Amino acid sequence: MAKWVYSFGNGTAEGSAGMRNLLGGKGANLAEMSSLGLPVPPGFTVTTEVCTWYYEHGKSYPETLAVEVADALDKVGAATNRKFGDLERPLLVSVRSGARVSMPGMMDTVLNLGLNDQTVEAIAAETGDRRFAYDSYRRFIQMYSDVVLGVDHHEFEEIIEDHKERNDLSLDTDIDADSWLGIIERFKALVMEELERPFPQDPQEQLWGAIGAVFSSWMVPRAVTYRRLHDIPGSWGTAVNVQAMVFGNMGENSATGVAFTRNPSTGENALYGEFLVNAQGEDVVAGIRTPQDITEKARQEAGSSSPSLEALMPAAFAEFQSYCAKLEAHYKDMQDLEFTIENGKLWMLQTRAGKRTAKAALKIAVDMVAEGLLTEEEAIGRVEPGALDQLLHPTIDPKAERDILTTGLPASPGAASGAIVFTSDAAEEARAEGRKVILVRVETSPEDIHGMHAAEGILTSRGGMTSHAAVVARGMGKPCVSGAGMLRIDYRNGVINVAGRQLKQGDVITIDGATGQVLFGEVNMLQPVLSGDFGTLMGWADNVRRMKVRTNAETPQDAKVARDFGAEGIGLCRTEHMFFEGERIVAVREMILAET
Repeated sequence: MAKWVYSFGNGTAEGSAGMRNLLGGKGANLAEMSSLGLPVPPGFTVTTEVCTWYYEHGKSYPETLAVEVADALDKVGAATNRKFGDLERPLLVSVRSGARVSMPGMMDTVLNLGLNDQTVEAIAAETGDRRFAYDSYRRFIQMYSDVVLGVDHHEFEEIIEDHKERNDLSLDTDIDADSWLGIIERFKALVMEELERPFPQDPQEQLWGAIGAVFSSWMVPRAVTYRRLHDIPGSWGTAVNVQAMVFGNMGENSATGVAFTRNPSTGENALYGEFLVNAQGEDVVAGIRTPQDITEKARQEAGSSSPSLEALMPAAFAEFQSYCAKLEAHYKDMQDLEFTIENGKLWMLQTRAGKRTAKAALKIAVDMVAEGLLTEEEAIGRVEPGALDQLLHPTIDPKAERDILTTGLPASPGAASGAIVFTSDAAEEARAEGRKVILVRVETSPEDIHGMHAAEGILTSRGGMTSHAAVVARGMGKPCVSGAGMLRIDYRNGVINVAGRQLKQGDVITIDGATGQVLFGEVNMLQPVLSGDFGTLMGWADNVRRMKVRTNAETPQDAKVARDFGAEGIGLCRTEHMFFEGERIVAVREMILAET
């Protein structure tokens, strides 16, 4: 009989890292971390095979799945001394996707599932913190309504912003318990108005609604676009991970964060990440609040006045640092981690191979050979051939005049110039017409994937170094400046106000992903110079390759660049006469003769 559900937690797991095709990357790594003894909230994974079944059988489930899910849920309840739907000690869970390869932000997540009008009061009584309970409930209603019921999350945000504006409040954390209770009622009224049915109160209905939504998210346009861009087969499907909730929004002794074991932009062997106090995980990547640096060194380099995690919660930081080292050594690769600190206790929520720039990939591969983690051949395999194109991106000429509009965070290196556009559809249309653009957003979301791909670079007014915009831009090899908080972006009128100046859609700007600067107009660029790490890796490749390398060149400049990058010969397409005429083809021929 087929097994559809695999449990993990309390130092044991039914799966392992080698089962990513079945459990998805997230589920396989949760199982592996649990087996390694790391503090992982207990949970279970519904396999990718169920996703395949779901689409092959008219969005239905295998007959035995419900029983397996119920049994696994009981195990989680036993491990946490809670029960799903209980009115005294209710078990709350998260429901997350997990494909076999990382697809950052592409599919759906639901947190705090299991809350309703009764269980929220049980949580309030148990914790003695009504504000925490109601804050968690409003988050659940907002997220579940968006992901499962199809009510746009911006409509809920408008209710929150209206309340803050009327009460002269700046942050969500300024809203008290009674106010959240009133906002919850407005949320439920919105759901009733939009759907003509009440928000679901039955935890079992909530759970199966969320599981179905995760499987359905495998085929939403943004996920399909991402798979097309990264050559991921649609037949692979996604797993669903259900875990006991741990809470980073329980007060000033709680936090949530995202980190990389090495710098994903430069490859520097230094812990790199951000966190927020009194927050849940989605807050960090969404960019609604400006996150804080994890390490004291990073805080000092950024000139931030907000305390680092290292200074604020030293015990939890030291424990987290030890897990970073353990996981990197175990996987022999730079890791992307998510964590939550609940009342001082650290919980590990995710580890996966981190997205990185080509420059970082080269440095990490070369450094890990020197550190004895990788062989030379393994290091060569860690650098994707296509990613090396990133090394050819230009940078701003240091002698160029800079009309600086503002400065944000240098979220993804490189530089780009282009006309301002405010929507992803506009970016895609411009690319189809051969125009270069910079996509400017308050913050990006997974729905922006096609626009990010079409744009030369991305600029956001919110978000940190681990925001959605930053992570996806690095993976695409595009420059990104995030968290440029001085920008006031007016989507309705199609303008940006910054430092007393106004820019409109179509105006040309330049972003510098190395410094975070946003410049007016088009700025002169310099062609890249390859680093010593490139030469080192290519030397290793020479030792194991079985063929000589030549390049196809269409111009004298192409031929020169190819030779500079190590090509041993230069060829020209036999149909060259179809594409070139006159002096251009003669010059290419002369270059070929001279080089060969």
